[in-house]
Amino acid sequence: MRTATITRSTAETEITVIINLDGTGIYDNQTGVGFFDHMLDQLARHSLIDMTVRAKGDLHIDDHHTVEDTGIALGQALTQALGDKRGILRYGSCLLPMDDAQVRCALDLSARPYLIWNVDLPTQKIGNFDTELVREFFTAFATHGGITLHVDKLHGFNSHHIAEAAFKSVARALRDAVEVDPRKSGDIPSTKGAL
Repeated sequence: MRTATITRSTAETEITVIINLDGTGIYDNQTGVGFFDHMLDQLARHSLIDMTVRAKGDLHIDDHHTVEDTGIALGQALTQALGDKRGILRYGSCLLPMDDAQVRCALDLSARPYLIWNVDLPTQKIGNFDTELVREFFTAFATHGGITLHVDKLHGFNSHHIAEAAFKSVARALRDAVEVDPRKSGDIPSTKGAL
């Protein structure tokens, strides 16, 4: 089974992430940040990656460390669960509408982290959540997951819808990329022979 458990402990956060790439999208995410939990639930549900996140962070300061460090741990868990990436499809993309918002994602599980983020969120807050933390999460996730990740907002004026469309589009692209290719299930998906 392609599973991983990562524990990250710092002076700012204590985080445990458990994932199963061959799941059905079951989730149990508790970070203490309500909107972020909602986004992690979307990531799990639409990627079909079973995900449990437990995070305790310095929320008395703000949500930044909790969100960023969860992205780090989740990226590390993805890397561990993928192993040598033998047989995966490697690439994924999704054009996802959500009401007024439309977000496009394309990604490559290349082990070459890079983030292109063309997503402006028109408000600074969604409830109590700082919208700039959406990018912080994906920066950490892409960096520690070894993902070349491009996310572009095509339309949208509602920050909640735009953020949720971003998480869902990444989830759907990730769902495709981690799938095992039935025609090449034993091969590394690279002419270099390694990722």
